[in-house]
Amino acid sequence: MTTFGYARVSTADQDLTIQREALRKAGCVTVREEKRTGTTREGRTELDTLMEFLREGDTLMVTRIDRLARSIGDLQDIVRTLRAKGVALKATEQPIDTATAAGKAFLDMLGVFAEFETNLRRERQMEGIAKAKAEGVYKGRKASIDVAKVRELYGQGMGGTAIAKALGIGRASVYRIIGGETATV
Repeated sequence: MTTFGYARVSTADQDLTIQREALRKAGCVTVREEKRTGTTREGRTELDTLMEFLREGDTLMVTRIDRLARSIGDLQDIVRTLRAKGVALKATEQPIDTATAAGKAFLDMLGVFAEFETNLRRERQMEGIAKAKAEGVYKGRKASIDVAKVRELYGQGMGGTAIAKALGIGRASVYRIIGGETATV
């Protein structure tokens, strides 16, 4: 019966020190860490390693439930897997202990709020981008292909493959630009 810790932050510039220290203080013998988004389980190799390694009677400890998952579906999948293995889930900063009915209920509520928070953040981001576009501030990424140069080379009789090679761009991009001009390029 061992307690293992899992620490996660979303971006490379965020620090794991506070989580690591809290998990060690809570008695975790091993703490697995990663810097990956919590909105999906894809690419979270440290979590996958822990999930495979945990055995009946072990405890998985996190500081807060949003460090484990930001999606209620992912959270429920993780909890089901832990329960099937006989592993408890606890959090250092929240009254979560899946060994109790109250702890399970609180866990589900927190999962719903974590997903809600993620969805609100995404909506605000989309609203901000739409507003910036309407004001002409946000124009997207700067074009990486000189359309005039493609047309100029094409006008000089150069073929699509040669234009792509000369400009270091994909042939499909050349054909999109000159597409309506001829089918024999």
